[in-house]
Amino acid sequence: MRLSRFVLSLAACGLLAACSSGESKKPEEQPVEVLYNRASQALDAGQYAEATKYFDEVERQHPYSQWATQAQLMAAYSSYQDQRYDEAILALDRFIELHPGNKDVDYAYYLKALCYYEQISDVRRDQEMTVKSVEALNALINRFPDSKYARDAGLKRDLTNDHLAGKEMEIGRYYLNRGQINAAINRFRTVVEKYQTTTHTAEALHRLVEAYLTLGLTEEATQVAAVLGYNYPGSKWYKSSFDLLDPQSRQRILDGRSFVDRTIDSVFKPN
Repeated sequence: MRLSRFVLSLAACGLLAACSSGESKKPEEQPVEVLYNRASQALDAGQYAEATKYFDEVERQHPYSQWATQAQLMAAYSSYQDQRYDEAILALDRFIELHPGNKDVDYAYYLKALCYYEQISDVRRDQEMTVKSVEALNALINRFPDSKYARDAGLKRDLTNDHLAGKEMEIGRYYLNRGQINAAINRFRTVVEKYQTTTHTAEALHRLVEAYLTLGLTEEATQVAAVLGYNYPGSKWYKSSFDLLDPQSRQRILDGRSFVDRTIDSVFKPN
C-alpha cells in the first residue's frame, strides 16, 4: 500500500511538472527597442503569431512609451496577416477607441474593413461578412473622405454591393422559378432601388417584366421595359423584355410618348 501511494505521488508530481513546462512563457522584461525590433523581424519573416506576441509585449512592458501606440496597431496587422481576423478586429476596435485622433486611425478603419472583406463568401452562402464589410468601408469613407485609403475603399464597396445584389438576384430567381411571384418582385425591386450602380440592375428590370407579365400586369411590365430600354438600350435583357411584350406594348415603347419619365426611379412611382 505504501509503495502504491508513493508511485501515485510521483506520477502526480510528474503530471504537474509536465503541465507547468507546457505553459508558454511570457518574454522577459526587455528594453522597448529590443522588443519592437524582435516583433518587426518576426513580422518580416512571416512569423505572425510571434510578431503579435512581441508587439503585445511592447505595450504590456512599456505602456507609456512612444512605441506602445504603434505596437497596438502592428499587433492587429500581424493578426490580420495571419488570418486571425476576429483577433485583429478586436485589436483594431480597441485602437480606434483609445486613439481616435491618431494619424493612423484611418488605416485602422481600413484594416478592419479588409478583415471583413477577405471573409466574403460565395453568393450562395450567408452574406453577413459582406454586409459588415460594406458598413466598415462606409465608416472609413464617411469619416475620412480625403484618406489615401478612401479610393480603394470605394472600389471595394462597389464590389461588395455587387455581391449583395447578386445574392438578391439569386433569391429572386429562385422565387420566380417556383411561382412565388410577389416574393420575387420584392427581391428584384430591392436590386433596382438599392443597388442601381451594380452589374445586376439590367437583369433585375428584365425579371420584373417577366414577373409582372406572369401576373397579367401588362401596364407595369411595359413601363419597366421602357425604363430598361432607355437606360440599357443595347442590353440583351432589353431585347428579351421587348420580345416578351405584345405588339401594342412594343409600339408604345417605340413611340415613346406614353412614357415621359424613363428614369429608374420611375419604377417605384405609382401609376
